[in-house]
Amino acid sequence: MRKVSFIILVILSINKVVAQEDSIQITAFPSIPVNGIVLGNGWKFQAGDNPSYALPDYDDSLWKPINPRLDIYDLPQMRSTSIGWLRIRFQVDSSLLNKPLAFQIRQHLASEIYLNGTQIKKYGVVNANPLLVEAYQPQYEPFGIQFTTPEQVIAIRFSFQSDLPYIGFVPPFNGFIFRINNAEGASAYVKYQMRFDKFNYIEAALFLLLFLIHLSFYIVYPKQKANLFFALSTFFVGIGNILYVAIKNMHEVSLITKAAVANWILWWPPYGLFLFLAIHTLFISKKGLSFWFVVALFPLGIPLLFLSYKWGWTLGMLIPLLIGTAEAFRISLSAYHKGKRGVGIVIAGLAGYFIFFSIYNLMANGILPSPPLGKIYNLMDLNYHLSAVSIPISLSIYLSLQYAYTTKDLEKKLIEVQQLSERTLAQEQEKQKILASQKETLEEQVTERTAQLKQSLEDLKATQSQLIQSEKMASLGELTAGIAHEIQNPLNFVNNFSEVNKELLIEMNEEIDKGNLSEIKIISKDVIENEEKINHHGKRADAIVKGMLQHSRSSSGVKEPTDINALADEYLRLAYHGLRAKDKSFNADFKTDFDNSIDKINIVPQDIGRVILNLINNAFYAVIEKKKQNLNGYEPTVSVSTKKMNGKVEISVKDNGNGIPQKVLDKIFQPFFTTKPTGQGTGLGLSLSYDIVKAHGGELKVETKEGEGSEFIIQLPAN
Repeated sequence: MRKVSFIILVILSINKVVAQEDSIQITAFPSIPVNGIVLGNGWKFQAGDNPSYALPDYDDSLWKPINPRLDIYDLPQMRSTSIGWLRIRFQVDSSLLNKPLAFQIRQHLASEIYLNGTQIKKYGVVNANPLLVEAYQPQYEPFGIQFTTPEQVIAIRFSFQSDLPYIGFVPPFNGFIFRINNAEGASAYVKYQMRFDKFNYIEAALFLLLFLIHLSFYIVYPKQKANLFFALSTFFVGIGNILYVAIKNMHEVSLITKAAVANWILWWPPYGLFLFLAIHTLFISKKGLSFWFVVALFPLGIPLLFLSYKWGWTLGMLIPLLIGTAEAFRISLSAYHKGKRGVGIVIAGLAGYFIFFSIYNLMANGILPSPPLGKIYNLMDLNYHLSAVSIPISLSIYLSLQYAYTTKDLEKKLIEVQQLSERTLAQEQEKQKILASQKETLEEQVTERTAQLKQSLEDLKATQSQLIQSEKMASLGELTAGIAHEIQNPLNFVNNFSEVNKELLIEMNEEIDKGNLSEIKIISKDVIENEEKINHHGKRADAIVKGMLQHSRSSSGVKEPTDINALADEYLRLAYHGLRAKDKSFNADFKTDFDNSIDKINIVPQDIGRVILNLINNAFYAVIEKKKQNLNGYEPTVSVSTKKMNGKVEISVKDNGNGIPQKVLDKIFQPFFTTKPTGQGTGLGLSLSYDIVKAHGGELKVETKEGEGSEFIIQLPAN
């Protein structure tokens, strides 16, 4: 903790260090030193505005002493007045009279410079209205003067521009600094003030180059996200360096203050945050409480910039950066103890940052000497810039080495893959040889198996044809039995009336012999009536035979207008009588409900008739099976109905049998599936029916409830 406290004190001291200037307390001076003379003590201040304040003989003995070189934060009396004056009186050695000299000024206000009552320079716009004040920073730009008399009075009329976002800044916002130098010394001092600019540009170029390099690393190898974080950190610090130099060379104070705010917000928080993320990502995968604490510090530090002018920069920028760097140092040490390869480079960079920055602060405070390095630079400057680049360069070296290690590992793996590919290729070639040798044998086996499969397929087709024909013959047999029962009635009538006519003709012959003409006419009339009845029942038998022939022959597939009600009624009765002819004990009730508004529809009557017959036979089978259970009050019933709705004709065949089990409901339209005992069904009836209905552009549906019965619905187009 002592070490950390020391580092914090060193870093915080930067606010005091940079504000110091070389100064000489004077009331008179015999000559100009090498670095010139800063008019320090001896300044007096008076609020208000009076032109006589510029006159050399004005009595300023009642004015208050002031050090205008301080930061504007420490000059409240100057900031609180709309217009104020500064005066200083000094004597010049005769050796400096009529010699070319130069004044150099640094200020953050608007001013008018008077020498012995005469205005010699004006910076910005001085005005009693703060909104009209335009503060100007001349940046030690020299302007020439000559002293003609030993007694000199400098008076400064000034206004302070207050509507600006002032925050603590390095270098600070000095009130007013007045330096006197000869021409050569003034030029040298300007170069001295700009000595950091070249280094800042070099650092900016270095950081932006690192940005491009590590962004390229990330694009090539996105798995290493530390390259992305490091690239972002170097990008922001590179841009920050460029903006920092630009601010140092700006003159409009309003622009300087706004640019300073943007610079610190865009420079330090992103730089510190992404640098910490890069190191954390490299050495730790787990994001604990300390990680989120450090990550939160950087964005939370931004509002602190505006919380306090004096401490805002320290609280909002330096402390988060210090804590983030310290945590990165701890993470790196932990990785080092765990044997992480190459982590010592990062530790060296972090340690170098603390060492170089501490030496810089010690030299800036005069605790350690700062030997010169040439005419402009010194060892203090070198330590400052080494502290700025030590962490980024060390981390860049580490990431580059990691990238090199990764590339090397990938090359090894690539060689292994190539070797494996060669072995695989050799094995594949060997396999190809084996396959080539087996190919002929396999082709022979395939040819043989293909012939066997063709024969099996032909046998299967023949068997299917036989089964389909068997189903048709079974249907035809059932139909024939019904037809035989139907044709029996008209034949009985023909036989009976033929026998009656025979008896009547014998009787008529007897009456002819008797010559009974009236009786002959009566008998003749009866014979004629019986002949008409014989003819009627003969035609009926003929129609039944024609229907049987039509059903038995192959369907032509040609649709024709058909009365669907008559077709359904005919096949219902044929099915019923067919079952009665096969089983004398068969008894079931059947009902019809036909929609007489249905016009004739275009169908293949033989095919649709076969479908209706199949469904009715299945329905009668279902009710017969349920009747065998001897349920009390059960009456086997089959209902056939038709109706027209929504441009379709529906034929419904409904029974009150046992219904179809849910587990087999999805299979009933599959070929060869049947729930009947072996030998009683081929399993093709519903399959053929389904195909016939589909061929007519219709649908065959089923609704069933176990224990209550089933309903098959044929839907056909009405047109």
